[in-house]
Amino acid sequence: MTSDEKASMLNTKSFDKILSKVIKSEQGIKKVILVDRTGLTIAHVSKFSYYPVDIDGIGAIASAVFCASEEQGKNLELGQLQIVTSEFDQGKIFAASCGRGVLCLISDSDVNIGLIRLIMKRSGEELKEILDEFLAEMPEDLGAGLDLSDLDKIEKNH
Repeated sequence: MTSDEKASMLNTKSFDKILSKVIKSEQGIKKVILVDRTGLTIAHVSKFSYYPVDIDGIGAIASAVFCASEEQGKNLELGQLQIVTSEFDQGKIFAASCGRGVLCLISDSDVNIGLIRLIMKRSGEELKEILDEFLAEMPEDLGAGLDLSDLDKIEKNH
């Protein structure tokens, strides 16, 4: 196992440890999902395994909503986005920045919002450093190095 693979495993364990701490911190929290800014799920924990959810889909949507709200705030010069809250009849979804990622939390409708904000702020700061290091190896723009003329060269050689 390479040192990069070991570091990746340690980071994944750290993510799981932090997310587990988050989900245990408030009775009304059902799921916690950590995604990058593109919506790719990095880690998640759930309190109820029988609660069926498309984790990847929810994480991707939460990231998109957070990033869109963040851009909207920038355009209006409102400062740094703290948290996005979506309230529904049967529950709430929260999303907050943690460096190059977004922390998403799904809860019951009667959860203590002040406590959730505090939990997400503290956890976001804790996750930020680990996540930024974890994502440092990944390119910001995966398509930046692609040049279609390279494909033409490959075809001509075969």
